[in-house]
Order: sequence, then structure tokens, then C-alpha cells
Amino acid sequence: MERRFVPIKLDNYRPLRDIVFENLREAIIEGVLKPGERLMEIQLAEEMGVSRTPVREAIRKLELEGFIVMVPRKGAYVAGISVKDITDVFELRAALEALAAGLAAQRITEAEIEELERLLVHTSGSSSSKQFDLEVLVAGDISLHDIIYKASRNQRLVQNINHLREQLQRLRTTSLAHPGRMREAWEEHRKIVEAISERNVTLAQTLAWEHIENAENSVLEAMGVVKEKLHSDVKS
Repeated sequence: MERRFVPIKLDNYRPLRDIVFENLREAIIEGVLKPGERLMEIQLAEEMGVSRTPVREAIRKLELEGFIVMVPRKGAYVAGISVKDITDVFELRAALEALAAGLAAQRITEAEIEELERLLVHTSGSSSSKQFDLEVLVAGDISLHDIIYKASRNQRLVQNINHLREQLQRLRTTSLAHPGRMREAWEEHRKIVEAISERNVTLAQTLAWEHIENAENSVLEAMGVVKEKLHSDVKS
């Protein structure tokens, strides 16, 4: 069987279970461990060069965060993401992102505004033809939102958004790779940054909400799902 993990280097400052947890979560987000795949404690422990105990503890934590499901008498499996899961999480995230953008418009510093503007320039295009680089835009998307979260000055809000964002992290590339989405996402970022820098709370909230809704729509379209049809199916 192909080896997917390298032996863990011990970190004196962090518990081993936390390091194992982060490695497993990253593997799930990046698709190394695929939805429906069974997680074998012995195999994972051998690959990481640890005992089964930190692996078992990490799996329990991943279950609490929704990355893993436990099947009685069968074991742990990587959780799949249903369309309903996606829409539920996006609904929550849209509301929280709007709140974060509104608070940022009130509390952001000039230095943070400059950071946002520099990110926009960095992600605007890989050449004079303005061809967007998916990898650059994905990294920029993460950084831009992180700055806005920080500028909200509400740590509880940041924790909740990050939890939701992690659940959908594996879909970020799916969203941005959808035809035309990279350019749309960059333009949405530009408008949000402009509203925040102008301290326009209401506009920042509206644009942030629409940005997340558009990201959701691109994911659903890539999956071949029409949102209006989904809602009608749920009602019926």
C-alpha cells in the first residue's frame, strides 16, 4: 500500500495527539484521505512513527469536528459531504462573514487596509494579460479573509468562521476552478476591500454575504446541482 505520511518529528511544545490530528485533518482537506475511506489505526500509527494512542485520540477529535464518522463494529471512515451539508454550512458562513466584514469596516487599522490592498495587487493576475493563477488566488483568498477576521476584533467570531471554513476547505479549489469564478472572486474581493476601507458597514456586509453565496453557487454548479431545484426538493 502506498505510504501517505512521513514519520512525525517530535515537537516539545505541542502534544503528539495535536500534531497527528493536524496531519490527518490536512490529509482529509487535501484529498489524500478520501471520503468513505476507512482509517486503520495500526497503519496510520506505523506510517507516522507513533503509537496507536495519539492516532486514536486524533480520530476522536476529528469525529467531533465532522471530518470522520464512526460506524459501529466497523471503525472510522472519512466523512463525505452531502449537498445539504454544503448549503447548511454556506448559509451559516455567509451570515458570519457579513458580520465580520461589518465589524472590520468599523475597527480595521490603516496598516490592515494596506495589507488588503497589497494582496489584491498580488493576486490580480500572473501577467499583463491578467491570467489568474489558481494556486496564488487560493492562498490570497485565505490571507484576505484572515485579515478581515482579525480586523473584526472578535475572537469568538473568528473561531466560529474558521471552524465552518475548515469543513469546506476541500471545496475551495472546486469553487475557484469553476469557469470564470477566479475573475469574479477577485472582483468581489476588490469591492469588499473598498467598502471596508471606506468604513461603509452596510455595503461591506452585503458584499461579503453575496461573495459567499456566489462561492456556494459555483460549487453547486460544479457538482451539477441547481440551487433553486435543491430548495424545491427540500420543501417537497
